[in-house]
Amino acid sequence: MLGKYLREKRIRNSLEIEDSVMTATRKEEAFLEAPFKKRGLSFLWYSIVFIILVLTIRVFYLDVVKGSHYEEVSRGNRIRSVIIKAPRGNIKDKYGKVLARNVPSIDAIVVPTDLPAGSEEKKVVAGKVAEILNMEAGNVELILESQDKKSLEPVLLKENVSQDQSLIISEKLSELPGINLEKTAIRSYENSFIFAHLVGYDGKITREELAKNEGYLMTDYIGKSGLEKNYEKELRGIYGKRQVEIDSVGNIKKNLGVINPQPGNDLILSIDEALQKKIYDSLSAVLEKTETATAAAVAIDPRNGGVLAMVSLPSFDNNNFARGISNDEYKAIMADKNLPLFNRAVSGEYPPGSTLKPAVACAALSEGTISSSTIIGGLGGVLRIGSFSFGDWKVHGPSDVRSAIAESNDIFFYTIGGGYGNISGLGMDRMKKYNALFGFGRPTGIDLPGESPGFIPDENWKLERLGEKWYIGNSYHAAIGQGYITATPLQLANYTAAIANGGTLYSPKIGNRIKRGDGSESIISPEIIDKGFISKEVLGIVREGMRQAVTDGTAQTLKDLPIEAAGKTGTAQFGSEDKTHAWFVSFAPYDNPTIAMVVLAEGGGEGHSSAVPVTKEVYEWYFNQNR
Repeated sequence: MLGKYLREKRIRNSLEIEDSVMTATRKEEAFLEAPFKKRGLSFLWYSIVFIILVLTIRVFYLDVVKGSHYEEVSRGNRIRSVIIKAPRGNIKDKYGKVLARNVPSIDAIVVPTDLPAGSEEKKVVAGKVAEILNMEAGNVELILESQDKKSLEPVLLKENVSQDQSLIISEKLSELPGINLEKTAIRSYENSFIFAHLVGYDGKITREELAKNEGYLMTDYIGKSGLEKNYEKELRGIYGKRQVEIDSVGNIKKNLGVINPQPGNDLILSIDEALQKKIYDSLSAVLEKTETATAAAVAIDPRNGGVLAMVSLPSFDNNNFARGISNDEYKAIMADKNLPLFNRAVSGEYPPGSTLKPAVACAALSEGTISSSTIIGGLGGVLRIGSFSFGDWKVHGPSDVRSAIAESNDIFFYTIGGGYGNISGLGMDRMKKYNALFGFGRPTGIDLPGESPGFIPDENWKLERLGEKWYIGNSYHAAIGQGYITATPLQLANYTAAIANGGTLYSPKIGNRIKRGDGSESIISPEIIDKGFISKEVLGIVREGMRQAVTDGTAQTLKDLPIEAAGKTGTAQFGSEDKTHAWFVSFAPYDNPTIAMVVLAEGGGEGHSSAVPVTKEVYEWYFNQNR
């Protein structure tokens, strides 16, 4: 028993010793592990503090330093101003007939900031849009990829989309982030072929035009030619704005307010729509009987310089340009050898031929080279200088200045221009002086773009330009409107108006007044270039000669008009094939002129064979109207 007790005691003692040893070991381990645990906690703590500090600094930077910037960005993403296009002003004739108006249209546009960020997403959008709008997917993708992601300014994708296309896009806007529709208007031109050169056309602005015109958007229309271009600032309205709330892909969720647009001003012209139509029709009918397809005519009110009509043939449909002309249509127009886009009335430069003789007569009478009673012999229809001969268009007998104008006597004008026998002649310098007084050799200042100045030579010009001296034959040619002289139909009409009104040269204007939305108007005042530069007496003699052209001269077919008219025919050679331009300048009624007109048929032969019949038909109609 005792042995058993002792064994058990030893075992208990051994276990206690082991337990104490183990306890001591754990204490030592705990004692040794404590610093490491404390260091880990400290590191974790410092890390948390550091992260909180970094976040605090970042929040401070975003909220305080860049707060206003990101607030604006955030507001731009939530609330956006949408431009409301302003209607363009109408263009009307003097009696209120509308020549250019607006018709509603819809453009497909891109808002760059709403486009997807990734190229693949953009490619998907481009494919869907291209299918709807019948466009090349690659072209659409290029447009989307080339945009500045930060830009809110809309970019044109396709103009004048069809109603079906716009409906499909409207239904699928949620699938087309960055694509939208914009209500706009395109021009509709009445009697487009008849007024195309005059009114011109507008079209989508180019990047080059955008750089030169402040306040325009890439989706805007701008005047490209004619009155649309010249009066762009008046015709263009002031845009309105609509504030809207949008979602993340640019869809409008709520309208917040509207600033209404201000329509553009109406442009009222001095043009008579009915007269323009009549001249166009008459001139077109005459051309059908000749080998030429090109012509021009201008009518001016000599009392104030207002342009009553301006026609250039052939013409074109300016509606095609306003609606977006196709490449094939544009190539066809550009390939036309008759240049339908060219406004011959203001930009065409031609030898004026005998229509210039009244100006030469004014010079000779004013300078005392001749008097009203001076008689110059016909010389058998040929004036000879040495081995050179200068022929008349037919044999004339001795003439005074009135009959020389009436019968277009070339020998008479050779003599007073270059001199012959006991007549010393004007010489080129004095002829140029008087031509310039009537507005030749410089632009008239008409309110249309692209006007040409024409050209009046002088002796120094020939020497410097051609390396040749000026010969008397050059003066002879200049005296009958040939040689190096060129003029535009507009210049000839304006000069004729100055003869008709007694010597006042206006800067002709097509615009008559600007009419604003509030009913107020601004008059486009006539501008006088010069007046009194030729005496009334001299002008009276020349006018009598132009009247005799109708009663006894080259324009006798006008004798039976309901009013008395006066005029001067012209036949001007050009090129090397003995072809001639047909001219006729005129004014009526003779005693109190209300219209001065020029008619040109390029390559139309003799003036009396094509230009005079047009004038007669127009005047018969014009003065038989209850106007």
